[in-house]
This record gives sequence, structure tokens and C-alpha cells, in this order.
Amino acid sequence: MRILLSRTDRIGDLILSTPAIASVRASFPDAHITMVTSPYNHVVMDRNTDVDEVVDLPSAVKPAVFGARYRGYDLAVALAPRNADLQLIGATRAPIRAGYTYVRRWVARATAPFYVNRLMVSEADPQLCERDPQRVVRHEVEQLLDLAALAGAKQRIARLRLDVTAADRLAVAGFPAEPIVLHIGERWFASGSTLKSTLALVGELRALGLPVVVSCAHECRAYAAPFAAVADGVAAELPFHQWAALFERARCVVTVDTGATHVASAVRRPTLVAFEHRYFRLNSQEWAPYGVPSVLVRKPEHGDEASLSQFRAEIVRGARTLIDG
Repeated sequence: MRILLSRTDRIGDLILSTPAIASVRASFPDAHITMVTSPYNHVVMDRNTDVDEVVDLPSAVKPAVFGARYRGYDLAVALAPRNADLQLIGATRAPIRAGYTYVRRWVARATAPFYVNRLMVSEADPQLCERDPQRVVRHEVEQLLDLAALAGAKQRIARLRLDVTAADRLAVAGFPAEPIVLHIGERWFASGSTLKSTLALVGELRALGLPVVVSCAHECRAYAAPFAAVADGVAAELPFHQWAALFERARCVVTVDTGATHVASAVRRPTLVAFEHRYFRLNSQEWAPYGVPSVLVRKPEHGDEASLSQFRAEIVRGARTLIDG
């Protein structure tokens, strides 16, 4: 049996797909499984033995053209609700082609049957969640496990996977032990948060009695110097698996809503996430930390000093809760 899986979007979403990938492997242990990624998120699958090969979708090749290379496969699953992945899976013409889209993406729902013959419709929708505070949205991991089951996977493995090695751990052994790791992404500096406030947050977290190590997303590496002046360590350019190893040694991880959330979950660390004010109800359900102790806070709507001070206080209280267990 030959199986094709595709997820060509973000690193965090591919991490959240690893339980579904493991479930497919456990359900079809003798199958040859090919995983299609993008050059950007490929690193998540570099060491993952639940698949037999990992191939990148070249940016210059149309997904349908690329997918046609895999005609003759028995099963194909689009693990991302994107046209690129649906078109790629559709082009395989596999007897079973599964994918999903969102409840109010009307055009996608109308066109998806041209590509897949087993379609799951996710209940996630930002507007519906804002209108109905009681609306429940399954975590993306649970949705993907249901998609795998729709495709025929009878085994269900609900555990994120990243393969951190002893060499990765050794590479970050010079950082303080059991720190609070504050991951810096661009959302710390916009829409209800500022650089000045985030620098102040470092000092307030240090007052909890633990060292604070700051890790920087690639696009935020220019901020390494200001944070080096207030933190106990800064990790600005770590390779992916060493970054995961840094999270693994943390007492807790503090981050905005980004792939760092799911890296922290994959290495089983308590995690606090500051979600955007807008669409908080949806995002804090679908993309919360998975399978680990967590605290979720909402960024303020405005960046006035009183709101920023209250925001930092909520983060510090949440971090203390995670540290105390």
C-alpha cells in the first residue's frame, strides 16, 4: 500500500499534524508513506520515522502537476485546508482522497469535491465564535485525528512528536537550567503590546525567582541586543531542534500565538500563550497548547499603559501558576 500525506503551510501546524501522521502509520504499518512538505516546514519531519520519505513541494511547480507524480497511490490525505494541498492530493487520483475545509469557506466547500472524495468540514469560524461565546471548537489536533479516521486510520495516537537528541541538549547546556523561556515573536510588538512593555515583562518574570532566557524568532533577531540587557540569556539563531531542546529544559515557556506554542507542547513543557484580542475565542480553542499544563491570556485591545500593566500582571500570575504546578 502506498500513502501520500501533504501539509505545506506552517511549522506549528505540521507539528499539530504529527499525531494524525502517527495514527496513519500505526493503522497501516506495512505501507510506504510519503510526506509532502514545503522547504519551510520540512524541518519538523527531518527525524520522524512515521514516514518513509519526505519530499518538498517546489515553489516553481504547480501543486496539481506535482501531485500527478503520485498517481497509483492507494490513499492520499491533505492535512492542511489549503487549495495547494487539496489540489495536490486530488491530482493523485488515489481511490481514497481525504481533506478538510472550514464551515464558512463556501467556495472551498464547493470546489473541494473536485479534489477529494472524503471531505470533513471543520466547525472553526472566527465570526461564529465571536457571536456565540458558547460555541465549542475542537483543537486542531483532534480535528486532524478525525480526518485520519475518515481516511481509514483505525488507530488513534494523540501525542505530538519532535525528535530532540542528546546532541541538541548538549548544544544548549550553556543556558541557565530550568529557566522561564520567553519566546519573542512580532506579535509582542504590535496590537496591544509593545517592545517597551515586553522588556519590562522580562524583569517582572525574573522576580519569580527563576532565570529568564529569551528566544527570538528569525524575523525578531534584531531585538536580541535590547533583551540581552535585561535577560539571563538570549538565543537568537538556534537551529530548529536545538531551539526545541532549549524549550525542553524550561520550567515554563511564555509566548505569543505562534509555532513556538506547539514546539513547547511537543517537548511537554507547561506553556503560557498570549493570544490576540481579536478572535480570541476561536484561536484559544483551536490552537491552544496541546497535552500540557497551560495558561491562556488575551492581549489587550489597546496599548495604553494601564492595559499593558494589567496584561503583564496576568502573564506573571499565569507563569507562577505553571511553575508551582
